[in-house]
Amino acid sequence: MPLALYLLALAVFAMGTSEFMLAGLLPDIAGDLGVTVGAAGTLTSAFAVGMVVGAPLMAVLARSWPRRAALLGFTLTFAAAHAVGAVTSSFPVLFATRVVSALANAGFLAVALTAAAALVPPGRKGRALAVLLSGTTLATIAGVPGGSVLGTLLGWRAAFWAVAALCLPAALGILTGVPAGRVRQETAGGPALRAEFAQLTRAPLLRAMLLGALVNAATFAGFTFLAPVVTGPAGLGAWWVPVALVLFGAGSFAGVTVAGRLADRRPGLVVAVGGPLLLTGWPALALLAEKPAALLALVFVQGALSFALGATLITRVLYEAAAAPTLAGAYATAALNTGAVVGPLIAAATLTTATGVLGPLWASGILVAVALLVALPSRTATTPGPSTEAVR
Repeated sequence: MPLALYLLALAVFAMGTSEFMLAGLLPDIAGDLGVTVGAAGTLTSAFAVGMVVGAPLMAVLARSWPRRAALLGFTLTFAAAHAVGAVTSSFPVLFATRVVSALANAGFLAVALTAAAALVPPGRKGRALAVLLSGTTLATIAGVPGGSVLGTLLGWRAAFWAVAALCLPAALGILTGVPAGRVRQETAGGPALRAEFAQLTRAPLLRAMLLGALVNAATFAGFTFLAPVVTGPAGLGAWWVPVALVLFGAGSFAGVTVAGRLADRRPGLVVAVGGPLLLTGWPALALLAEKPAALLALVFVQGALSFALGATLITRVLYEAAAAPTLAGAYATAALNTGAVVGPLIAAATLTTATGVLGPLWASGILVAVALLVALPSRTATTPGPSTEAVR
């Protein structure tokens, strides 16, 4: 894999750390800025919604920019937003920096996903995507716990400064390692913007996006509310929560790595094997939550299966959007983050039911079941390369 891919993954690591670490910093932010924890929680929602809206918007704005300049600009904007957030004493300003960060992150991912696919031969998009997404999985292993510890020791502002600092070597790597070619030069004679948006009328692309969103919704439904399961039914102390999160992150890294070798040529194997196992795993996690050893083992397994299946399905989005070379990454980003928004909302609604803190785990199982039902009558998720319709 080209060195540039790993440099892009470093930026994804910094951005993933920012997205996930906020949950552990909300009480401190609320106390420091004089708002309720609920109000501070809107910072997470603002970031997620900004990612969904920002992916196509930023991809369109950056369509005629040199790819390296676009990636560098988004990275530096992301760093600057965190620097402003680290020094402000105004909650509205902090809220605004989260929106700006989300737009920069969405733009970066939209361009980076397309750039990653362009850096490798056509049949290796899955492996390129696996390298890129490893930045996110490593953020859950090291970045998120590290940010939480830093916030606990030095305050939440230190965590924001750390994310800004992480962006600087990533920016330098992008400047020196990513080709400077313009998107329009790389897609000379390619489709007009209207034609790229018209790809959204194709059923195979929409189905691939829906499948990716459903599986990611299931992932975030369970992952977001894992802490109360660890400290509740499992009866473990609060310090076991980061252990569980690290296990989930380690599993996700393993899953992305394995899927990267199969997503291009054998996506059907990943879906046929990983889908039913993932479907079984979420209810099993709920039923065995009172057994700590089983819980922790299943957390690792579910992380691996979730990201293996999710990465494979997002690879399908890139293949199905091959006729939209500058917006393919935006479609993949939008699918991922739609799931990240919807999943926790569905999971939160289950907390007031009889299932209690185990409700999100059951919700994850239902979301995976829906995804498999959607995939069942179609070959979109199981055919190597783009579908026949996509290349006609």
